[in-house]
Amino acid sequence: MGTITRALANNITTGGVVSASGISNTSVSAVTSLPSGCDVGDFFLISEQTASASASLSFTSGLDSTYDAYCFKFINIHPATDGTAFHFNGSTDGGSNYNVTKTSSFFQAYHSESDSVTSLGYGPSEDLAQSTSYQILFNDLGNASDENGSGELWLFNPSSTTYVKHFMGTSNRTNLNDISINTYYGGYFNTTSAIDAIDFKMASGNIDAGTIKLFGVKKT
Repeated sequence: MGTITRALANNITTGGVVSASGISNTSVSAVTSLPSGCDVGDFFLISEQTASASASLSFTSGLDSTYDAYCFKFINIHPATDGTAFHFNGSTDGGSNYNVTKTSSFFQAYHSESDSVTSLGYGPSEDLAQSTSYQILFNDLGNASDENGSGELWLFNPSSTTYVKHFMGTSNRTNLNDISINTYYGGYFNTTSAIDAIDFKMASGNIDAGTIKLFGVKKT
């Protein structure tokens, strides 16, 4: 059994770093935080925005040919208006206009705190068919002090000028009627132009609070 293997087996550590014969850890220091714009596994944090009574959060840079896939993580999104929807749209002109044609699907499962309401079904009023409207990520979001929604949105190969641009994701939210709703959505931007900006906003009122992070995913 090798030196390092023996050290691991005997749980020999110094300052949180495994030590073994012939290996010095005196120069190793703890990493307390990661800088913005850094590798985190297969994800590369490109940018993040935090809302504060914001009309919208727009990402107008960072979507290019560097990565084949991008992932937006939206965390603790809280609306100013009770019962509104959180949705997004894309742009092909750097954010001057958010009106790209989309076709999508949408379904969700939900369960109330009272255990009296449960369901799983397709959302015919949340999908799009060749529409330039904003795509819903979650709707009927409650604005009580402890209510919010979180989830993720994936965008694939947005810089392609050959293919349409697929997106998909999932989210969970606290409904205005105290219902936990888990949502799944997917579709495509029906354009061969590059998608170079994404805008997030509420259907009514401001984004009172919440953070959105944009990650690039390493090419395989």
